[in-house]
Amino acid sequence: MSDPLAYFITFTCYGARLHGNPNGSVERLRDGGGVRELAIDRPREQHERSLLVAGPASLEASQRQFVASAIEGVAEFRGWTLWALNVRSNHVHVVVSAPVQPERVMNAFKSWATRRLREAGLASETARIWTRHGSTRYLWKEEDIAAAVQYVLEGQGPDLGGVRGPSPS
Repeated sequence: MSDPLAYFITFTCYGARLHGNPNGSVERLRDGGGVRELAIDRPREQHERSLLVAGPASLEASQRQFVASAIEGVAEFRGWTLWALNVRSNHVHVVVSAPVQPERVMNAFKSWATRRLREAGLASETARIWTRHGSTRYLWKEEDIAAAVQYVLEGQGPDLGGVRGPSPS
């Protein structure tokens, strides 16, 4: 099997998308068979909220800029191709090509973004900023990359100050 051309990576701010939430969430299947979308389940959402060890995190405009710059810097330093990036108030979408597993890419983005936020005094040393994992989708064809880039750049609503990528056509 050949390597994917790119990855579509999404990760959320801590506590932003709880299982059972009406905005949608997914659950990883234990057998390694991917993910499934979860139905709205208010009791489950309340239970998930009770398990949080800190309040939900969100990103203000200045924080979104630092996160976007950190992700761009990591991609450039490591020689990865950053196709599209959109830092929202409670999640981040990235389309990237890299010769390593997508979990390593996502972890690098999250850790460097956190480091830069803390260095700038925009997050405390103890703040939980990101959820534990995220979504890592393999993009096998050029049209898959194009669709993901379009979704990231044009399908998220107005630019909140953290969009990077080719200009929408």
